[in-house]
Amino acid sequence: MTVFAIVGASLAGAKAAESLRDNGFTGRIVLIGEETERPYERPPLSKGYLLGKDPRDKAYVHSASWYGEHDIELLLGVRATNLDTSTHTVTLDGYEPLRYDKLLLATGSRVRHLDVPGADLLNVRTLRTFPEADALVEAAGRARRVVVVGAGWIGLETAAAFRTHGAEVTVVEVDRAPLRRVLGDEVAAVFAALHEAHGVAFRFGTGVAEFRGTAGALESVVLTDGTVLPADLAIVAVGITPAVELAEAAGLAVDNGIAVDASLRTSDPDVYAAGDAASFTHPLLGRRIRVEHWSNALNGGKAVALSMLGRSLSYDRIPYFFTDQYDLGMEYAGWVEPGGYDRVVFRGDQAGGEFIAFWLKDDRVLAGMNVNVWDVQDQIQALVRAGFAGTPVDAATLADPAVPLSDLTPAAQPGQPA
Repeated sequence: MTVFAIVGASLAGAKAAESLRDNGFTGRIVLIGEETERPYERPPLSKGYLLGKDPRDKAYVHSASWYGEHDIELLLGVRATNLDTSTHTVTLDGYEPLRYDKLLLATGSRVRHLDVPGADLLNVRTLRTFPEADALVEAAGRARRVVVVGAGWIGLETAAAFRTHGAEVTVVEVDRAPLRRVLGDEVAAVFAALHEAHGVAFRFGTGVAEFRGTAGALESVVLTDGTVLPADLAIVAVGITPAVELAEAAGLAVDNGIAVDASLRTSDPDVYAAGDAASFTHPLLGRRIRVEHWSNALNGGKAVALSMLGRSLSYDRIPYFFTDQYDLGMEYAGWVEPGGYDRVVFRGDQAGGEFIAFWLKDDRVLAGMNVNVWDVQDQIQALVRAGFAGTPVDAATLADPAVPLSDLTPAAQPGQPA
């Protein structure tokens, strides 16, 4: 029997297993996960679940019974310790080596930690897994002074959640504005103002020198500028790194993630990678990128299954992500590296918090973000596709809400939905 193994019981891994069955694969599927939880989606952990709005079960990709019903062997709490591509085997803790015909690495990412004194104190937390989310949910009922380290997406979402729960929140960020490397100064200011309006204090241009406490419990956070912030909870949100250890040990090509081509195939013809762990050559963008967001795991998992089945694939999804913070909801599509644009065009009521922002380079749209404006993602993605294909737009017309976005890309093909 043909065996397809998936290392990583993640969103990407679960969606790949689902897509394999949906597309007629009748062989053996073994889905292997280090965590003891069945596959779940991570966005709810810092959004609805942490806010207390959504039940825990809402985060799971499938019901507990789904895997058996679809004849998928789900091995949880099992670590893959070695990959031998010459013999097509994966070594698993507590199991006989598993021989595969094709293998998917959907190993995801790991949180970065701070190497400073006191980082192991009680209530110095990170947020990546369900147990970590559970610990923060429990802390939300009693934490009064919270320090969030890092003003990225997870940092700001957790800051919003704990502020909503009534805690005093300070966000510490080494850069001069939140999300600046992703959004640039113009739109970073929107998020700074949003959080300040809700009572969050920012400490920019500084980092953490030490976490202090007694009897193992956190009492304060000492910053590199000498400031001491009283705290009974600290959340470290300083980014993630791709989990490439298994790929590296097997001798697969690694380049800011497990290097794959546009078909999501690694340097070994029978090994594939998808999700956070994979850096892929994007056909439209013309460069190698790694996307750490939910939609890439969702869509990449579905797509890589087709590639494993021998179907022709050129994975060209536009990178997409979303966030919900207080009364702000937004969606972003596109790809702009730091300093990679020359202007931002706003469309709509920026002061009132209902607008679209576009990042342009040489009058070509590279990315767009809709803030509290809905049902425009198809048009934004069409503009992005046209922009990367070399089609310019008139900035004044782009900024005019009276002109339908669809009128600005008459020759563009509709983008794939996020």
